[in-house]
Amino acid sequence: MADYIYTMEIRLTPDQQKGVTLVQDIARAAGMNVYLTGGAVRDIISGFSIRDLDFTVQGNPLKLQKELERAKAIVSASDDDLKMLYVTLPGNVRAEISMARTERYEKTGKPPFISPATIIEDLRRRDFTVNAMALSLNPGSRGLLMDPFNGAADIEAKLIRILHNYAFVEDPSRLIRAARFAARFHWPLEERTQARFDSARENNYIEYITDEAIGREIEQVAYEDDPLHILHTLEKEGWLKVLHPRWSSAKVDTAGLAHLMKTRQQMNEIGYSPDPAPAVMYFLTGRLGDKDITEMQKLIPRKDLVEAWRDLEDNAKTLAKRLNSKEAATPSRTWKLLSEVRPEMILFLAVTARQQAVLQKIKNFFTKWRQVQQKIPLPEMTELYITPQMPEYGKIANDVFMLLLDGKLRSRTETLKYLKPLAPPPPPPPPAPRRGRAAKAAAAAMQAATTANPPAKKKGKEPPAAQPAKPSAPTGSAAKAAPVQKPAATQKPAATQKPVATQKPAPAQKSVSPKSPQHPPKKKAAKPARQQSKKKKRH
Repeated sequence: MADYIYTMEIRLTPDQQKGVTLVQDIARAAGMNVYLTGGAVRDIISGFSIRDLDFTVQGNPLKLQKELERAKAIVSASDDDLKMLYVTLPGNVRAEISMARTERYEKTGKPPFISPATIIEDLRRRDFTVNAMALSLNPGSRGLLMDPFNGAADIEAKLIRILHNYAFVEDPSRLIRAARFAARFHWPLEERTQARFDSARENNYIEYITDEAIGREIEQVAYEDDPLHILHTLEKEGWLKVLHPRWSSAKVDTAGLAHLMKTRQQMNEIGYSPDPAPAVMYFLTGRLGDKDITEMQKLIPRKDLVEAWRDLEDNAKTLAKRLNSKEAATPSRTWKLLSEVRPEMILFLAVTARQQAVLQKIKNFFTKWRQVQQKIPLPEMTELYITPQMPEYGKIANDVFMLLLDGKLRSRTETLKYLKPLAPPPPPPPPAPRRGRAAKAAAAAMQAATTANPPAKKKGKEPPAAQPAKPSAPTGSAAKAAPVQKPAATQKPAATQKPVATQKPAPAQKSVSPKSPQHPPKKKAAKPARQQSKKKKRH
Protein backbone atom coordinates (compact mmCIF):
# COMPACT_ATOMS: atom_id res chain seq x y z
CA MET A 1 0.00 0.00 0.00
CA ALA A 2 2.76 2.42 0.90
CA ASP A 3 4.35 2.00 -2.52
CA TYR A 4 1.28 3.34 -4.34
CA ILE A 5 0.89 6.24 -1.90
CA TYR A 6 4.54 7.13 -2.49
CA THR A 7 4.05 6.83 -6.26
CA MET A 8 0.98 9.05 -6.09
CA GLU A 9 2.78 11.71 -4.06
CA ILE A 10 5.76 11.93 -6.41
CA ARG A 11 3.66 11.84 -9.60
CA LEU A 12 1.07 14.47 -8.66
CA THR A 13 1.88 18.15 -8.83
CA PRO A 14 1.71 20.15 -5.56
CA ASP A 15 -1.64 21.64 -6.60
CA GLN A 16 -3.00 18.19 -7.45
CA GLN A 17 -1.85 16.84 -4.09
CA LYS A 18 -3.69 19.67 -2.34
CA GLY A 19 -6.76 18.86 -4.43
CA VAL A 20 -6.66 15.20 -3.41
CA THR A 21 -6.37 16.19 0.26
CA LEU A 22 -9.25 18.65 -0.06
CA VAL A 23 -11.70 16.19 -1.64
CA GLN A 24 -10.58 13.45 0.73
CA ASP A 25 -11.23 15.58 3.84
CA ILE A 26 -14.61 16.85 2.62
CA ALA A 27 -15.79 13.33 1.74
CA ARG A 28 -14.65 11.97 5.11
CA ALA A 29 -16.48 14.77 6.94
CA ALA A 30 -19.64 13.77 5.06
CA GLY A 31 -19.16 10.11 6.02
CA MET A 32 -18.42 8.90 2.48
CA ASN A 33 -15.71 6.53 1.33
CA VAL A 34 -13.65 8.14 -1.43
CA TYR A 35 -11.35 6.62 -4.07
CA LEU A 36 -9.07 7.95 -6.79
CA THR A 37 -10.19 6.15 -9.94
CA GLY A 38 -10.06 6.00 -13.73
CA GLY A 39 -7.51 7.88 -15.77
CA ALA A 40 -5.73 9.37 -12.74
CA VAL A 41 -4.69 5.92 -11.43
CA ARG A 42 -3.81 4.78 -14.96
CA ASP A 43 -1.53 7.77 -15.53
CA ILE A 44 0.08 7.43 -12.08
CA ILE A 45 1.08 3.84 -12.83
CA SER A 46 1.97 4.31 -16.51
CA GLY A 47 4.04 7.46 -16.04
CA PHE A 48 2.06 9.65 -18.44
CA SER A 49 1.18 13.23 -17.53
CA ILE A 50 -1.79 13.44 -15.15
CA ARG A 51 -4.22 15.84 -16.80
CA ASP A 52 -7.13 15.64 -14.35
CA LEU A 53 -8.34 13.83 -11.23
CA ASP A 54 -11.24 11.38 -11.09
CA PHE A 55 -12.84 10.69 -7.71
CA THR A 56 -15.53 8.13 -6.87
CA VAL A 57 -17.46 8.32 -3.62
CA GLN A 58 -19.85 5.82 -2.11
CA GLY A 59 -22.69 8.28 -1.69
CA ASN A 60 -24.22 11.28 -3.43
CA PRO A 61 -21.44 13.73 -4.44
CA LEU A 62 -23.99 16.50 -5.08
CA LYS A 63 -24.15 16.90 -1.29
CA LEU A 64 -20.49 17.96 -1.30
CA GLN A 65 -21.02 20.96 -3.59
CA LYS A 66 -21.47 23.59 -0.87
CA GLU A 67 -18.39 22.47 1.05
CA LEU A 68 -16.33 22.45 -2.13
CA GLU A 69 -17.42 25.99 -2.97
CA ARG A 70 -16.53 27.12 0.56
CA ALA A 71 -13.03 25.73 -0.07
CA LYS A 72 -12.81 28.00 -3.17
CA ALA A 73 -13.41 25.22 -5.68
CA ILE A 74 -15.45 26.10 -8.77
CA VAL A 75 -18.28 23.72 -9.66
CA SER A 76 -18.64 24.32 -13.41
CA ALA A 77 -21.37 21.73 -14.06
CA SER A 78 -23.30 18.89 -12.49
CA ASP A 79 -25.20 15.85 -13.76
CA ASP A 80 -28.23 14.97 -11.69
CA ASP A 81 -28.83 11.69 -13.51
CA LEU A 82 -25.30 10.30 -13.15
CA LYS A 83 -24.73 12.08 -9.82
CA MET A 84 -21.53 13.75 -11.03
CA LEU A 85 -19.77 17.07 -10.36
CA TYR A 86 -17.37 18.81 -12.76
CA VAL A 87 -15.04 20.78 -10.51
CA THR A 88 -12.03 23.07 -10.88
CA LEU A 89 -10.07 22.80 -7.64
CA PRO A 90 -7.76 25.56 -6.32
CA GLY A 91 -4.63 25.77 -8.45
CA ASN A 92 -6.59 25.28 -11.70
CA VAL A 93 -6.86 21.49 -11.16
CA ARG A 94 -9.65 19.82 -13.13
CA ALA A 95 -11.55 17.06 -11.34
CA GLU A 96 -14.67 14.94 -11.62
CA ILE A 97 -16.45 13.55 -8.57
CA SER A 98 -18.95 10.79 -9.34
CA MET A 99 -21.08 8.34 -7.42
CA ALA A 100 -20.12 4.66 -7.31
CA ARG A 101 -22.82 3.13 -9.47
CA THR A 102 -23.91 0.31 -11.72
CA GLU A 103 -25.21 0.85 -15.26
CA ARG A 104 -27.73 -1.47 -16.87
CA TYR A 105 -28.29 -1.01 -20.62
CA GLU A 106 -31.55 -2.35 -22.05
CA LYS A 107 -31.12 -0.93 -25.57
CA THR A 108 -28.26 0.47 -27.61
CA GLY A 109 -28.21 4.26 -27.64
CA LYS A 110 -30.56 4.57 -24.67
CA PRO A 111 -29.40 5.95 -21.31
CA PRO A 112 -28.64 3.23 -18.77
CA PHE A 113 -30.48 2.59 -15.54
CA ILE A 114 -28.38 3.95 -12.67
CA SER A 115 -28.23 2.58 -9.13
CA PRO A 116 -25.79 3.14 -6.24
CA ALA A 117 -23.15 0.45 -5.78
CA THR A 118 -19.88 -0.46 -4.12
CA ILE A 119 -16.53 0.51 -5.55
CA ILE A 120 -15.90 -2.97 -7.00
CA GLU A 121 -19.25 -2.93 -8.79
CA ASP A 122 -18.44 0.53 -10.11
CA LEU A 123 -15.18 -0.72 -11.62
CA ARG A 124 -17.07 -3.46 -13.49
CA ARG A 125 -19.15 -0.98 -15.50
CA ARG A 126 -16.12 0.88 -16.94
CA ASP A 127 -14.80 0.81 -20.50
CA PHE A 128 -11.22 -0.60 -20.49
CA THR A 129 -9.13 -2.58 -18.02
CA VAL A 130 -6.56 0.22 -17.71
CA ASN A 131 -9.38 2.51 -16.47
CA ALA A 132 -10.94 -0.06 -14.10
CA MET A 133 -8.63 0.54 -11.13
CA ALA A 134 -9.13 2.43 -7.88
CA LEU A 135 -6.79 3.72 -5.18
CA SER A 136 -8.28 3.98 -1.70
CA LEU A 137 -8.04 7.32 0.12
CA ASN A 138 -9.79 6.08 3.27
CA PRO A 139 -8.20 5.62 6.70
CA GLY A 140 -7.19 2.03 7.34
CA SER A 141 -6.88 1.20 3.64
CA ARG A 142 -5.18 4.31 2.25
CA GLY A 143 -3.00 3.33 -0.69
CA LEU A 144 -4.77 0.01 -1.35
CA LEU A 145 -4.96 -0.62 -5.12
CA MET A 146 -8.11 -2.37 -6.33
CA ASP A 147 -7.51 -3.93 -9.74
CA PRO A 148 -10.11 -6.70 -10.33
CA PHE A 149 -9.45 -6.88 -14.11
CA ASN A 150 -5.64 -6.83 -13.99
CA GLY A 151 -5.34 -3.43 -15.60
CA ALA A 152 -1.80 -2.93 -14.27
CA ALA A 153 -0.66 -5.92 -16.34
CA ASP A 154 -2.20 -4.39 -19.49
CA ILE A 155 -0.39 -1.13 -18.75
CA GLU A 156 2.86 -3.05 -18.52
CA ALA A 157 2.02 -4.90 -21.77
CA LYS A 158 0.87 -1.61 -23.37
CA LEU A 159 -2.49 -2.97 -24.50
CA ILE A 160 -6.00 -1.53 -24.61
CA ARG A 161 -8.56 -4.19 -23.63
CA ILE A 162 -12.32 -3.95 -23.14
CA LEU A 163 -13.95 -5.49 -20.06
CA HIS A 164 -16.61 -7.52 -21.86
CA ASN A 165 -17.83 -8.31 -25.37
CA TYR A 166 -20.72 -5.83 -25.32
CA ALA A 167 -18.65 -2.79 -24.34
CA PHE A 168 -18.96 -1.04 -27.74
CA VAL A 169 -22.60 -2.02 -28.13
CA GLU A 170 -23.69 -0.59 -24.77
CA ASP A 171 -21.80 2.69 -25.19
CA PRO A 172 -20.73 3.52 -28.79
CA SER A 173 -18.67 6.50 -27.58
CA ARG A 174 -16.10 3.92 -26.46
CA LEU A 175 -15.20 3.49 -30.15
CA ILE A 176 -13.98 7.12 -30.24
CA ARG A 177 -12.31 6.72 -26.86
CA ALA A 178 -10.42 3.59 -27.96
CA ALA A 179 -9.07 5.39 -31.03
CA ARG A 180 -8.08 8.41 -28.92
CA PHE A 181 -6.24 6.30 -26.32
CA ALA A 182 -4.43 4.33 -29.02
CA ALA A 183 -3.24 7.60 -30.60
CA ARG A 184 -2.25 9.21 -27.30
CA PHE A 185 -0.36 6.26 -25.77
CA HIS A 186 0.70 4.64 -29.05
CA TRP A 187 -0.71 1.35 -27.72
CA PRO A 188 -2.49 -1.18 -29.94
CA LEU A 189 -5.89 -2.70 -29.25
CA GLU A 190 -5.84 -6.19 -27.82
CA GLU A 191 -6.76 -8.87 -30.39
CA ARG A 192 -10.28 -9.59 -29.10
CA THR A 193 -10.86 -5.86 -28.54
CA GLN A 194 -9.80 -5.11 -32.13
CA ALA A 195 -12.24 -7.70 -33.45
CA ARG A 196 -15.11 -6.20 -31.44
CA PHE A 197 -14.06 -2.71 -32.55
CA ASP A 198 -14.21 -3.68 -36.24
CA SER A 199 -17.52 -5.45 -35.80
CA ALA A 200 -19.10 -2.41 -34.09
CA ARG A 201 -17.87 -0.10 -36.85
CA GLU A 202 -19.26 -2.38 -39.57
CA ASN A 203 -22.64 -2.52 -37.86
CA ASN A 204 -22.57 1.28 -37.53
CA TYR A 205 -23.24 1.30 -33.80
CA ILE A 206 -21.74 4.82 -33.68
CA GLU A 207 -25.05 6.25 -34.90
CA TYR A 208 -26.51 5.55 -31.46
CA ILE A 209 -24.06 7.87 -29.68
CA THR A 210 -25.71 10.51 -27.45
CA ASP A 211 -25.13 14.27 -27.57
CA GLU A 212 -23.71 14.21 -24.01
CA ALA A 213 -21.09 11.67 -25.08
CA ILE A 214 -20.19 13.78 -28.14
CA GLY A 215 -19.72 16.84 -25.94
CA ARG A 216 -17.43 14.94 -23.58
CA GLU A 217 -15.29 13.67 -26.46
CA ILE A 218 -14.95 17.18 -27.97
CA GLU A 219 -13.83 18.46 -24.58
CA GLN A 220 -11.24 15.70 -24.17
CA VAL A 221 -9.60 16.62 -27.51
CA ALA A 222 -8.98 20.12 -26.13
CA TYR A 223 -6.89 18.73 -23.22
CA GLU A 224 -4.66 16.43 -25.28
CA ASP A 225 -0.92 17.10 -25.29
CA ASP A 226 -0.84 16.69 -29.09
CA PRO A 227 -4.35 17.63 -30.21
CA LEU A 228 -3.49 17.79 -33.90
CA HIS A 229 -2.28 14.18 -33.89
CA ILE A 230 -5.48 13.09 -32.14
CA LEU A 231 -7.55 14.99 -34.68
CA HIS A 232 -5.81 13.30 -37.60
CA THR A 233 -6.38 9.88 -36.01
CA LEU A 234 -10.09 10.51 -35.44
CA GLU A 235 -10.43 11.76 -38.99
CA LYS A 236 -8.72 8.64 -40.33
CA GLU A 237 -11.07 6.37 -38.36
CA GLY A 238 -14.09 8.36 -39.49
CA TRP A 239 -15.04 9.55 -35.99
CA LEU A 240 -14.33 13.28 -36.52
CA LYS A 241 -17.46 13.63 -38.63
CA VAL A 242 -19.39 12.09 -35.75
CA LEU A 243 -18.25 14.89 -33.43
CA HIS A 244 -19.29 17.48 -36.03
CA PRO A 245 -20.16 16.89 -39.69
CA ARG A 246 -18.17 19.90 -41.00
CA TRP A 247 -15.13 19.49 -38.76
CA SER A 248 -11.93 18.30 -40.48
CA SER A 249 -8.18 18.83 -40.32
CA ALA A 250 -8.52 21.39 -43.12
CA LYS A 251 -10.48 23.62 -40.72
CA VAL A 252 -7.56 23.77 -38.27
CA ASP A 253 -5.23 26.78 -37.97
CA THR A 254 -2.13 24.59 -37.95
CA ALA A 255 0.45 27.39 -37.70
CA GLY A 256 -1.35 29.09 -34.83
CA LEU A 257 -1.77 25.78 -32.97
CA ALA A 258 1.93 24.96 -33.30
CA HIS A 259 2.89 28.42 -32.04
CA LEU A 260 0.49 28.01 -29.14
CA MET A 261 1.94 24.68 -28.00
CA LYS A 262 5.50 26.04 -28.27
CA THR A 263 4.68 29.13 -26.20
CA ARG A 264 2.89 26.97 -23.64
CA GLN A 265 6.02 24.83 -23.26
CA GLN A 266 8.15 27.93 -22.68
CA MET A 267 5.75 29.16 -20.01
CA ASN A 268 5.83 25.76 -18.30
CA GLU A 269 9.63 25.88 -18.14
CA ILE A 270 9.60 29.13 -16.14
CA GLY A 271 6.89 27.96 -13.73
CA TYR A 272 3.61 29.05 -15.37
CA SER A 273 0.85 26.48 -15.90
CA PRO A 274 -1.78 28.05 -18.16
CA ASP A 275 -4.83 26.08 -19.20
CA PRO A 276 -4.45 25.84 -22.99
CA ALA A 277 -7.82 24.17 -23.70
CA PRO A 278 -9.77 27.33 -24.71
CA ALA A 279 -6.98 28.46 -27.07
CA VAL A 280 -6.59 24.91 -28.44
CA MET A 281 -10.27 24.80 -29.37
CA TYR A 282 -9.94 28.28 -30.91
CA PHE A 283 -7.24 27.07 -33.32
CA LEU A 284 -8.74 23.60 -33.91
CA THR A 285 -11.90 25.32 -35.18
CA GLY A 286 -10.11 28.32 -36.66
CA ARG A 287 -11.68 27.98 -40.11
CA LEU A 288 -15.13 26.80 -39.03
CA GLY A 289 -18.10 29.14 -39.24
CA ASP A 290 -19.51 30.84 -36.16
CA LYS A 291 -22.70 28.78 -36.37
CA ASP A 292 -20.77 25.48 -36.35
CA ILE A 293 -18.66 26.63 -33.42
CA THR A 294 -21.75 27.59 -31.45
CA GLU A 295 -23.26 24.15 -32.06
CA MET A 296 -20.12 22.49 -30.70
CA GLN A 297 -20.01 24.77 -27.66
CA LYS A 298 -23.56 23.81 -26.69
CA LEU A 299 -22.56 20.15 -26.39
CA ILE A 300 -19.54 20.63 -24.07
CA PRO A 301 -20.50 19.90 -20.42
CA ARG A 302 -17.93 22.21 -18.82
CA LYS A 303 -19.42 25.68 -19.22
CA ASP A 304 -16.32 27.41 -17.85
CA LEU A 305 -14.37 26.04 -20.83
CA VAL A 306 -17.04 27.36 -23.20
CA GLU A 307 -17.04 30.83 -21.61
CA ALA A 308 -13.24 31.07 -21.73
CA TRP A 309 -13.30 30.00 -25.39
CA ARG A 310 -15.87 32.69 -26.26
CA ASP A 311 -14.04 35.47 -24.40
CA LEU A 312 -10.55 34.82 -25.78
CA GLU A 313 -10.52 37.52 -28.44
CA ASP A 314 -12.18 40.19 -26.30
CA ASN A 315 -9.81 39.58 -23.38
CA ALA A 316 -6.80 39.67 -25.70
CA LYS A 317 -7.87 43.02 -27.19
CA THR A 318 -8.39 44.50 -23.72
CA LEU A 319 -4.99 43.33 -22.51
CA ALA A 320 -3.24 44.66 -25.64
CA LYS A 321 -4.88 48.04 -25.14
CA ARG A 322 -3.69 48.19 -21.53
CA LEU A 323 -0.14 47.29 -22.55
CA ASN A 324 -0.11 50.24 -24.96
CA SER A 325 -1.47 52.70 -22.39
CA LYS A 326 0.19 54.67 -19.57
CA GLU A 327 -0.63 51.76 -17.28
CA ALA A 328 2.38 49.95 -18.82
CA ALA A 329 4.56 53.00 -19.53
CA THR A 330 7.57 51.67 -17.56
CA PRO A 331 9.01 48.16 -17.20
CA SER A 332 7.92 48.00 -13.56
CA ARG A 333 4.32 48.89 -14.45
CA THR A 334 4.28 46.37 -17.28
CA TRP A 335 5.62 43.68 -14.94
CA LYS A 336 2.93 44.45 -12.40
CA LEU A 337 0.19 44.38 -15.05
CA LEU A 338 1.23 41.05 -16.59
CA SER A 339 1.71 39.48 -13.13
CA GLU A 340 -1.90 40.21 -12.22
CA VAL A 341 -3.69 38.89 -15.34
CA ARG A 342 -4.47 35.20 -15.91
CA PRO A 343 -1.72 33.20 -17.68
CA GLU A 344 -4.24 32.01 -20.30
CA MET A 345 -4.69 35.60 -21.50
CA ILE A 346 -0.93 36.13 -21.85
CA LEU A 347 -0.59 32.81 -23.69
CA PHE A 348 -3.25 33.67 -26.26
CA LEU A 349 -2.05 37.27 -26.74
CA ALA A 350 1.56 36.11 -27.24
CA VAL A 351 0.36 33.98 -30.17
CA THR A 352 -2.16 36.32 -31.78
CA ALA A 353 -0.77 39.84 -31.15
CA ARG A 354 0.31 41.80 -34.22
CA GLN A 355 1.67 44.94 -32.53
CA GLN A 356 5.43 44.78 -32.10
CA ALA A 357 5.41 46.82 -28.89
CA VAL A 358 3.02 44.38 -27.22
CA LEU A 359 5.01 41.34 -28.34
CA GLN A 360 8.26 42.90 -27.09
CA LYS A 361 6.83 43.58 -23.65
CA ILE A 362 5.55 40.01 -23.35
CA LYS A 363 8.94 38.70 -24.49
CA ASN A 364 10.77 40.86 -21.93
CA PHE A 365 8.37 39.64 -19.24
CA PHE A 366 9.37 36.03 -19.87
CA THR A 367 13.11 36.52 -20.57
CA LYS A 368 15.01 39.78 -20.02
CA TRP A 369 13.27 41.12 -16.94
CA ARG A 370 13.50 37.82 -15.08
CA GLN A 371 17.29 38.02 -15.31
CA VAL A 372 17.16 41.33 -13.42
CA GLN A 373 15.96 39.42 -10.36
CA GLN A 374 19.40 37.86 -10.09
CA LYS A 375 20.88 41.33 -9.43
CA ILE A 376 19.12 41.60 -6.07
CA PRO A 377 21.99 41.35 -3.50
CA LEU A 378 20.55 38.60 -1.32
CA PRO A 379 23.81 37.82 0.61
CA GLU A 380 24.30 41.50 1.49
CA MET A 381 20.66 41.74 2.53
CA THR A 382 21.23 38.84 4.91
CA GLU A 383 24.26 40.61 6.40
CA LEU A 384 22.04 43.64 6.97
CA TYR A 385 19.52 41.36 8.74
CA ILE A 386 16.97 41.86 5.93
CA THR A 387 15.72 38.28 5.88
CA PRO A 388 12.41 36.56 5.02
CA GLN A 389 11.59 36.57 8.74
CA MET A 390 10.93 40.31 8.51
CA PRO A 391 7.29 41.28 7.91
CA GLU A 392 8.43 43.90 5.38
CA TYR A 393 10.83 41.60 3.52
CA GLY A 394 8.50 40.95 0.58
CA LYS A 395 7.82 44.64 0.05
CA ILE A 396 11.51 45.58 0.32
CA ALA A 397 12.59 42.91 -2.18
CA ASN A 398 9.81 43.88 -4.58
CA ASP A 399 10.70 47.59 -4.36
CA VAL A 400 14.35 46.84 -5.09
CA PHE A 401 13.33 44.73 -8.09
CA MET A 402 11.06 47.48 -9.45
CA LEU A 403 13.83 50.08 -9.09
CA LEU A 404 16.28 47.78 -10.86
CA LEU A 405 13.79 47.25 -13.70
CA ASP A 406 13.37 50.98 -14.21
CA GLY A 407 17.14 51.60 -14.06
CA LYS A 408 16.97 53.73 -10.91
CA LEU A 409 19.46 51.44 -9.17
CA ARG A 410 22.30 50.87 -11.59
CA SER A 411 24.99 49.25 -9.44
CA ARG A 412 25.39 47.12 -6.35
CA THR A 413 26.73 50.09 -4.43
CA GLU A 414 23.58 52.11 -5.12
CA THR A 415 21.45 49.13 -4.15
CA LEU A 416 23.23 48.71 -0.80
CA LYS A 417 22.99 52.44 -0.16
CA TYR A 418 19.23 52.14 -0.65
CA LEU A 419 18.96 49.08 1.62
CA LYS A 420 21.02 50.26 4.61
CA PRO A 421 18.40 52.68 6.01
CA LEU A 422 15.83 49.87 5.78
CA ALA A 423 17.92 47.41 7.80
CA PRO A 424 16.59 46.55 11.27
CA PRO A 425 18.83 46.96 14.37
CA PRO A 426 21.10 43.98 15.06
CA PRO A 427 19.68 41.41 17.47
CA PRO A 428 20.90 41.47 21.12
CA PRO A 429 23.62 39.00 22.13
CA PRO A 430 22.35 35.68 23.42
CA PRO A 431 22.13 35.28 27.23
CA ALA A 432 24.86 33.38 29.08
CA PRO A 433 24.08 29.69 29.39
CA ARG A 434 22.94 28.46 32.80
CA ARG A 435 25.24 26.03 34.57
CA GLY A 436 23.95 22.92 36.22
CA ARG A 437 25.16 21.38 39.47
CA ALA A 438 27.81 19.25 37.77
CA ALA A 439 29.17 22.25 35.88
CA LYS A 440 29.28 24.33 39.07
CA ALA A 441 31.12 21.55 40.99
CA ALA A 442 33.69 21.16 38.20
CA ALA A 443 34.28 24.93 38.13
CA ALA A 444 34.75 25.03 41.93
CA ALA A 445 37.26 22.14 41.85
CA MET A 446 39.25 23.84 39.09
CA GLN A 447 39.35 27.10 41.05
CA ALA A 448 40.54 25.28 44.20
CA ALA A 449 43.32 23.53 42.26
CA THR A 450 44.43 26.83 40.77
CA THR A 451 44.56 28.44 44.23
CA ALA A 452 46.55 25.53 45.75
CA ASN A 453 49.05 25.37 42.84
CA PRO A 454 49.90 28.91 41.84
CA PRO A 455 51.92 29.19 38.63
CA ALA A 456 55.74 29.35 39.07
CA LYS A 457 57.26 32.79 38.83
CA LYS A 458 59.89 33.32 36.18
CA LYS A 459 61.71 36.06 38.12
CA GLY A 460 62.26 36.77 41.82
CA LYS A 461 63.38 34.74 44.83
CA GLU A 462 62.61 31.05 45.22
CA PRO A 463 60.28 30.05 48.05
CA PRO A 464 62.07 28.97 51.34
CA ALA A 465 62.86 25.26 51.67
CA ALA A 466 60.99 23.15 54.15
CA GLN A 467 63.15 21.81 57.08
CA PRO A 468 63.43 18.05 57.56
CA ALA A 469 61.31 16.33 60.17
CA LYS A 470 62.71 15.30 63.61
CA PRO A 471 64.47 11.88 63.36
CA SER A 472 63.35 9.02 65.62
CA ALA A 473 65.74 7.61 68.27
CA PRO A 474 67.73 4.46 67.36
CA THR A 475 67.55 1.36 69.57
CA GLY A 476 70.07 -1.37 70.39
CA SER A 477 73.18 -1.77 68.22
CA ALA A 478 71.70 0.62 65.65
CA ALA A 479 72.19 3.43 68.16
CA LYS A 480 75.94 2.78 68.33
CA ALA A 481 76.34 2.37 64.61
CA ALA A 482 74.33 5.44 63.73
CA PRO A 483 76.47 8.56 63.39
CA VAL A 484 75.77 11.45 65.61
CA GLN A 485 73.85 14.15 63.72
CA LYS A 486 75.02 17.70 63.86
CA PRO A 487 72.80 20.41 65.19
CA ALA A 488 70.39 21.99 62.71
CA ALA A 489 72.24 25.26 62.91
CA THR A 490 75.35 23.75 61.23
CA GLN A 491 73.39 21.58 58.70
CA LYS A 492 72.86 22.74 55.08
CA PRO A 493 69.27 23.40 53.95
CA ALA A 494 67.57 20.57 52.10
CA ALA A 495 66.36 20.80 48.50
CA THR A 496 63.18 22.74 47.90
CA GLN A 497 60.11 20.50 47.82
CA LYS A 498 56.80 21.44 46.11
CA PRO A 499 53.85 21.26 48.46
CA VAL A 500 51.15 18.70 47.70
CA ALA A 501 47.83 20.16 46.61
CA THR A 502 45.71 18.18 49.05
CA GLN A 503 48.03 18.16 52.13
CA LYS A 504 49.61 21.00 54.03
CA PRO A 505 53.37 20.73 54.53
CA ALA A 506 54.40 19.57 58.02
CA PRO A 507 56.00 22.29 60.21
CA ALA A 508 59.79 22.19 60.36
CA GLN A 509 61.27 20.68 63.57
CA LYS A 510 64.59 21.50 65.14
CA SER A 511 67.15 18.69 65.39
CA VAL A 512 67.75 17.38 68.89
CA SER A 513 71.22 16.51 70.24
CA PRO A 514 72.01 12.91 71.28
CA LYS A 515 72.21 14.00 74.93
CA SER A 516 68.54 14.84 74.93
CA PRO A 517 66.66 13.35 77.92
CA GLN A 518 64.18 11.77 75.55
CA HIS A 519 66.75 9.10 74.58
CA PRO A 520 68.24 6.46 77.00
CA PRO A 521 71.84 6.98 78.22
CA LYS A 522 74.55 5.86 75.85
CA LYS A 523 76.39 3.50 78.30
CA LYS A 524 73.32 1.63 79.47
CA ALA A 525 72.18 1.10 75.93
CA ALA A 526 75.60 -0.25 74.82
CA LYS A 527 75.82 -3.19 77.31
CA PRO A 528 73.11 -5.38 75.89
CA ALA A 529 74.57 -4.87 72.44
CA ARG A 530 78.03 -6.22 73.54
CA GLN A 531 76.53 -9.25 75.29
CA GLN A 532 74.58 -10.17 72.22
CA SER A 533 77.67 -9.98 70.05
CA LYS A 534 79.58 -12.33 72.43
CA LYS A 535 76.80 -14.89 72.36
CA LYS A 536 76.86 -14.86 68.58
CA LYS A 537 80.62 -15.54 68.55
CA ARG A 538 80.22 -18.53 70.89
CA HIS A 539 77.61 -20.08 68.71
